Amino acid sequence: MTEHIVSLADGAECPAKAYLMRACGISSGLWKRIKHSGTFTVNGVPAIAARTMLHTGDIVSYELPIVSSITPERLPLAIVYEDDDLLIIDKPAGQLVHPTTKEAHGTVANAVLGLYAARGKRLDFHPCHRLDRNTTGLLLIAKHPEVQYQMAKQGTLTREYLALIEGALTPPIGMIDAPIARALPSIILRRVSPDGKPARTHYRTEWTNTRHSLLRLRLETGRTHQIRVHLAHLGHPLLGDDLYGGSTERMTRHALHSARLTLTHPRTRECFTIASPLPDDMVRILSLSA
Repeated sequence: MTEHIVSLADGAECPAKAYLMRACGISSGLWKRIKHSGTFTVNGVPAIAARTMLHTGDIVSYELPIVSSITPERLPLAIVYEDDDLLIIDKPAGQLVHPTTKEAHGTVANAVLGLYAARGKRLDFHPCHRLDRNTTGLLLIAKHPEVQYQMAKQGTLTREYLALIEGALTPPIGMIDAPIARALPSIILRRVSPDGKPARTHYRTEWTNTRHSLLRLRLETGRTHQIRVHLAHLGHPLLGDDLYGGSTERMTRHALHSARLTLTHPRTRECFTIASPLPDDMVRILSLSA
């Protein structure tokens, strides 16, 4: 059950829809679900959401039906941050975030719903961004759909990645501004193309011995395979990324790690940063290259 305590100027009133959308960050789609849920109450009394006027101090509550085909599973889950609104995990290589028709089990979504079920919580899976199967590191998950919507709307989430490439980028610091489109007829591959969607990746060389380099990258946009496509476009694909021309001699998965998330909390407005250390396989490459 979700609750909101109404805060308005003394003597003022406001339609429930306007208040929830303006003050609570509810999307229009979520409002429709609330309106038709049959669980909308004000101060514990059932009410017709579309006809309700709210006043300061009113307690609004509702429960949204969860319609999910994802099976909860008790799986290992490395939690690095959690509160009533957000969950941040450190994802290992080889694990999908979402189930697919061919792979419906063992994903992050299965594990998160298994965690909620073990706690007796009726929550759904609401990731705030994507990670490829073999990308390791931090994944931000909202516990409620309105929190997911607020995170997307405020646009303050900053994602930083660490990546290993062959060779060295020139200049060592810069921004890759190259639109990305589907590489048809493939449904998986992407490519740099003038008719693609805008894509911008900021990078800084953290370490290099000219044979290999460790890059820190910040996404300004979030296109599918953006970092992988941009680095391949420059002639320096990720180590292990055979999909985009990277060598698999030293790594069997692409060397990309979601290393740092900086965000403004959608409820408290607190700004904070969560970091994750490099995984062992990337550390090993650095030690061999030193």
